[in-house]
Amino acid sequence: MLISGVFFMKQISILLLKIVVWIIGLTVFSLCVFWLPLQANYFAVMFPEFSQMKYPVLIGIYITAVPFFLALYQAYKLLKYIDKNEAFSEFSITTLIYIKYCAITISSLYVVGMIVLSFVNAVNPGIVLLGIMITFISIVIALFAAVLQKLVVKAMDIKLENELTV
Repeated sequence: MLISGVFFMKQISILLLKIVVWIIGLTVFSLCVFWLPLQANYFAVMFPEFSQMKYPVLIGIYITAVPFFLALYQAYKLLKYIDKNEAFSEFSITTLIYIKYCAITISSLYVVGMIVLSFVNAVNPGIVLLGIMITFISIVIALFAAVLQKLVVKAMDIKLENELTV
């Protein structure tokens, strides 16, 4: 009875995490398609001196959305591996490596973007704060994925060692 309850809770939690991944993906996609162009137009009207930066900034944000969606897809794949009891496998390690590289790519692109904006004197404090926040969150995700990757490797080594001693 207890084992089936634990299994049921695991299934529910993984299902909820999959739903959260989908909600995050759909939200960011909707923001990219609908909200960002409206905001770009708004800032171009409010700050005409920065209007020439409207499309380069939009393109830069869209470029950073690509590794974000790749990482989100990898997170979904990782949840599927956990659901199939393959959490400690080479597939999980590869997935965590991809998530780590996507997060590093996002933070690198935002740092480069903020440097470019500062060179063309198009720095807005709100944009800089948002860029710093996204960079910091991406670095935290990359570090977290790297730690999880090392833990999965160690767990796989222990599992292999136990299989060899039996």
